[in-house]
Amino acid sequence: MSSPSHTPRPSHQNPFLDARKHVSRASSVRLWFGRFASQTAQVVGRPYTFFLAVAVIIAWAVLGPYFHFSDTWQLIINTGTTIVTFLVVFLIQNTQNRDAKALHLKLDELIRSHHPASNELIDVEKLSDEELDALEARYAVIRRELEARRKQKPGARAGTGSV
Repeated sequence: MSSPSHTPRPSHQNPFLDARKHVSRASSVRLWFGRFASQTAQVVGRPYTFFLAVAVIIAWAVLGPYFHFSDTWQLIINTGTTIVTFLVVFLIQNTQNRDAKALHLKLDELIRSHHPASNELIDVEKLSDEELDALEARYAVIRRELEARRKQKPGARAGTGSV
């Protein structure tokens, strides 16, 4: 028998389960593209891929004299690098967007679950630049007040985590 603390929350209270249900209904193209983008970003970010790219550049340079440094020889590398760069930018941006969204959702859950935390920071990334600047100024004031209190306390050291 499971204890009450280990019983799963109903689906309407568990955002992970709700998200899973939404994914199962999601467009197969979006799901496929998200997975493809993540896998491609993993492959592109490896040292071996970098060394492969360097090897292609070296092979192209070595073949220059054979092709008499022709316009076609130059066009091959220019076209190839442009196409690869163009496609990889979109794939990596998709992966970055997904990672950032997941990180923000995790932080939002931590803020929501920590009672002394200010819930107004949930979805803070969606605020305007002016609102973010005002929030930053507010936290700068809090930080200065904390530093002033530490200076008044005898024997307090900055950065020790004591308040």
